[in-house]
Amino acid sequence: MGEESVEKLKRLAAKHAVDVVQSGMILGLGHGSTTRHAVDILGERVNSGALRDIVGVPTSEYTTAQARALGIPLATLVEQPVLDLAIDGADEVDPNLNLIKGLGGALLREKIVESAARRFVVIVDESKLVERLGTRGPLPVEVSQFAWEVHLRWLESLGCRAELRREADGAPFVTDNGNYIIHCTFLEGIADPAALGRTLIEHPGILEHGLFLGMATEVVVAGADGVRQMVRPK
Repeated sequence: MGEESVEKLKRLAAKHAVDVVQSGMILGLGHGSTTRHAVDILGERVNSGALRDIVGVPTSEYTTAQARALGIPLATLVEQPVLDLAIDGADEVDPNLNLIKGLGGALLREKIVESAARRFVVIVDESKLVERLGTRGPLPVEVSQFAWEVHLRWLESLGCRAELRREADGAPFVTDNGNYIIHCTFLEGIADPAALGRTLIEHPGILEHGLFLGMATEVVVAGADGVRQMVRPK
């Protein structure tokens, strides 16, 4: 599938997610290529008057700048600690609507904001669906800059290939929070995401991981045959 076709699918999924937004809602605004479409569509509806009194709580500096340029009113999570709805993309989605997120580099803020939402809608194209998390790409893990090499070696001891995320010029990628990200590749995928998540978050220097487990309310999937909705089993 070509890049143009993938972008069309992303925008189609984004439109269906924004369709559930109602005037007066407090929204969590995610980060990434699919969410950019959702923020664009949201901006169009705010500016046309189709949506009124919307307030967005962004998960990255990029999304903040995009939403502000589109005229979407913004607030911080401190100002709006309970969100009606959060919209974001995902890097992988399994049959139980567990996710891997964070390859866009905003996983810590995404998890904080989306944990505050009553409803969390994920928008993806069908290529992001997997039977087992970790089979499509790496798991991002946000770590402190201090002694990051030690964190990397410890992550490798868990049975993955761990690599520091770098910019095109070779410099370490730095998150909006001033941290580094290590990409962890599990060759057979992640057998027990919940156990791995607990192990990661309990280790000093590991600030957050990209396993979003039991958080998504529903996933909007755009594919060649149209759009379908997956709802998390209760």
